[in-house]
Amino acid sequence: MSTAPKSLQWVKSSYSNGNGGNCIEFAPALAATHGIVPLRDSKDPEGPALVFSAEGFAAFVAGVKSGEFGTV
Repeated sequence: MSTAPKSLQWVKSSYSNGNGGNCIEFAPALAATHGIVPLRDSKDPEGPALVFSAEGFAAFVAGVKSGEFGTV
């Protein structure tokens, strides 16, 4: 795990309901420029970020959309 640079523009998940629930944020600029997708807990923006390859994260999102992992 690492702490991402503070200058990144973080985007909250579209599934976030805004009441402090289980939310994640990602920094899309790094996917375009460095081929990585950092994710962090929106309730702990100073905490660590998990970093995935852009290809791996895209495959994960495609699997979620297709129902590969079932309903959570």
